[in-house]
Amino acid sequence: MIERRIEEFVREAISGCRENGDLVFEGDVQFEISVPREEKHGDFSTNAALVLARRVGKKPREVAQTIADRLASGVSEIDRVEVAGPGFINFFMKPRIYLEGLREISDLGAAFGETNAGRGKRLQVEFVSANPTGPLHIGHGRGAVYGDVLGNVLKAAGYDVSKEYYVNDAGNQIRTLGRSVLLRMRQQAGEDVKFPDECYQGGYVSGIASDAAGSHGPELSAMSEEEAIAFLGELAGERILSEIRRDLAETGIVHDAYFFESRLHTDSAVESAIGKLVERGHVFEEGGAQWFRSTSFGDDKDRVMRKADGSLTYFASDIAYHKNKYERGFSRVIDIWGADHGGYVGRMKAAIAALGYDPGSFDAVLIQLVNLVRGGEAVSMSTRSATYETLEDVRNEVGRDACRYFFLMRSHNAQLDFDLDLAKKHSADNPVYYIQYAHARISSIFRKAAEAGMVPPGPKEVDLGLLDLPEEPKLARLLCELPSVVSNCAEELEPHKLAFYLLEVARMFQAYYSRGRKDDRYRVISDDRRRCEAKLFLLKNVQIVLQNALRILGISAPERMEREIEESNV
Repeated sequence: MIERRIEEFVREAISGCRENGDLVFEGDVQFEISVPREEKHGDFSTNAALVLARRVGKKPREVAQTIADRLASGVSEIDRVEVAGPGFINFFMKPRIYLEGLREISDLGAAFGETNAGRGKRLQVEFVSANPTGPLHIGHGRGAVYGDVLGNVLKAAGYDVSKEYYVNDAGNQIRTLGRSVLLRMRQQAGEDVKFPDECYQGGYVSGIASDAAGSHGPELSAMSEEEAIAFLGELAGERILSEIRRDLAETGIVHDAYFFESRLHTDSAVESAIGKLVERGHVFEEGGAQWFRSTSFGDDKDRVMRKADGSLTYFASDIAYHKNKYERGFSRVIDIWGADHGGYVGRMKAAIAALGYDPGSFDAVLIQLVNLVRGGEAVSMSTRSATYETLEDVRNEVGRDACRYFFLMRSHNAQLDFDLDLAKKHSADNPVYYIQYAHARISSIFRKAAEAGMVPPGPKEVDLGLLDLPEEPKLARLLCELPSVVSNCAEELEPHKLAFYLLEVARMFQAYYSRGRKDDRYRVISDDRRRCEAKLFLLKNVQIVLQNALRILGISAPERMEREIEESNV
């Protein structure tokens, strides 16, 4: 928001320098507006002079000084301009530009934070895609929340987003599931049957076996073992997928589409994809197998698509699936995988390039491991042996909001320790509680203000000049950054930055509010009605930003909370 205005100032200054002959060049100029890492370097900085220097035949610092002189004399919102380093222009803004930004936040309301960076481009985010062979565990949960929030961030940034779950309902894992159920059925019937280690060990298998025996016993007894395994694999897979969908929904995650791997085979999509690669000259045969020449596209080795016995590899299905994605019109495809799939990225990009699509339009995001910590000790997890904490168990223990926020407390590129004890705390140590409490506290202040006959004024009525404490424009500036934070999260595929930003907003608000205990100038409700209204207006904008960011994260913004303290110094 503020960055757009700075960009306009710079463009107007460059245009003025061009008109009077100080800068002579053809065409348009593209430059960046950024926020310096250190406050001493100003509020904003631009590389415009560095971009223009060669085109105008001057040194970057000389160009920078020319633009800076024009800015300093022609823009009232700028306090001062400095040329730094090899030719950067640093801006020190007057506080009122940030306070004026509050009017835009108030006008936009629930839409504040949204941008048009994506320009409506169709984009797909595929995430979770766990095999329907068991409940979602805590590791799945991290990828699920990341994918859901990333999709929300991309929508807020102006993309047309479709969230998709790829269901692996064909292959050995479904046969193993069916076999696991059949063996449990036989055990429950009194047979002395050994249950192999490679079968699924969880108690859910016994439950499915018991239900299947009651509902399909006669027809199963009439089947051959292979027929029974296939039947039970499909039956169990459908039931588990239904539970997965319920589990995700209760975590606040609803996919727009579910795509079944079996469809690729029934529609001959796999054969069609292989045929296209053959047609384009990217397939060869060796040892009776059919290979994709992926090394031609940067992969470290060629990949088998069809084995010597005629069976297809999972990679062949994945090629067909991604071909299908692009055929559906997505201009960009984002897959969210576990960290153990790192070796798969190169071959997938190679396949996309070989099919004739831009490999740069494909992103594979690898989610690092999550360790569940209880009582200071890590909980061991293994899906097949069923020694893991399910997503449902964790969510039920800490609550949906804490569950979602804690998965975003670190970058997806780093391993995460999910501290159950901390997630359950109702204190400032728990970041999601702290953020929500900031929202509830503002609601409490508004209730007290209403009792005194005061409500936040509209953006046209408020006197922003009364927000003259040093913390107030700083808080306003932070609030104005939400659109930039959303755009950056979308561009970098890093939704955790929004969680960090939210915590920063809550901390700055709480620090500002708490000063009212010792300094009457910071009290929100006072006998000075106009100043009180200005402070209420500021807090209303804090609340808008908290609500909008929490909504993108899929976290509630309560107006009241357990143990809420109605402070007397509001």
